[in-house]
Amino acid sequence: MFLALKELKHSKGKFMMIGLIIVFISWLVFVLSGLGTGLSDLATSTLKYSEADYVVFEDETDFSFSKSILPESLEKEIAEQKGVESVASMGTVSASIRSAGSNEENATKVDVLIAGIQPGSFMEPSVRSGEPLASSNLNGVIVDESLKEDGFSLGDTLAINGSTEELEIIGFVENETLNHQPVIFSQLDKFRAIKYAAPGSDNGIENPVNGILVQGTDIDVEVVNETIDGIEIGTKDEAVNAVPGYTAENGTIMMMLWFLIIISAFIIGVFFYVLTNQKTQQFGVLKAIGGSNWFVIKTVISQVFILSAVSILLGIGLTYMTAAVLPEGMPFNLQLPMVIIYSVVLLAISVLSSLFSVMKISKIDPLTALGRVE
Repeated sequence: MFLALKELKHSKGKFMMIGLIIVFISWLVFVLSGLGTGLSDLATSTLKYSEADYVVFEDETDFSFSKSILPESLEKEIAEQKGVESVASMGTVSASIRSAGSNEENATKVDVLIAGIQPGSFMEPSVRSGEPLASSNLNGVIVDESLKEDGFSLGDTLAINGSTEELEIIGFVENETLNHQPVIFSQLDKFRAIKYAAPGSDNGIENPVNGILVQGTDIDVEVVNETIDGIEIGTKDEAVNAVPGYTAENGTIMMMLWFLIIISAFIIGVFFYVLTNQKTQQFGVLKAIGGSNWFVIKTVISQVFILSAVSILLGIGLTYMTAAVLPEGMPFNLQLPMVIIYSVVLLAISVLSSLFSVMKISKIDPLTALGRVE
């Protein structure tokens, strides 16, 4: 370690250039990770960060809220299943909103997803400002904070295009989006009045909902499917993966990230291999005066570890600085667990890529190295 630090200090310029490459690679990896998580949050955050463990849909609807329709009364039968701790119905409908009283043709319209839930259920998010849903206020809704950017505020009355129903904003919540739309949480009765206003649109089902979310452990999915007719139960992850576009978006970002990491391994490996070739004579001297292969190899690995660790930390710092200046509307969510995982992966790849240098060092003949003409 001592020799590694001395050489890093002595050849600052050379190692600084390699360090900058690692900084830029790690910076790009963390930025892509944040953007990828931000995009997936736009598509699924209401489901992904909910306290649900399973979701019940109508059979053969591919875990889709838009296709599924179930009676709310099914909650009781599901709650009686082994392992079920709590249930909460939810319905969803896409809509376009504007400020009530504004002209429908000229007003600013915002596409949203209205989610009908039961006040006080585990699917109701905590409000950051305002008040939670209350059974006594049927028109009251809590909405995602992103609607503030569109000019909406507490107490505003919202009109729904194509509907006579109106909503009143009583609270704001954070990071609640689904299908790339900000979510408006209303009571189930209000949701039904909006989605199933047309006669027959509820397929004759009393108090229809689109899905029933379930909390519980060790629930036997197959047993539940066989016990209750006409339903299909899946894990929360299955419901998240079924959200339109989520799998494709997430897969694309992950492929870019891992290609970047693999390419970086080759780049870093080549840099250290070239550096090792340039120091063949020095390594020969070390071996000639009694230095073992392990001593020389340990010095090189220590250099790589120190340089990579410092560079990755600088990359993390640059990423958080980048996140601080990004526009508020840009989907970016840099999660600490992902930062730790990618940091460890990048550090491991840097050290492993130095194995090419290690193989070169182990084959160095001191007499041959000392006789080289530099």
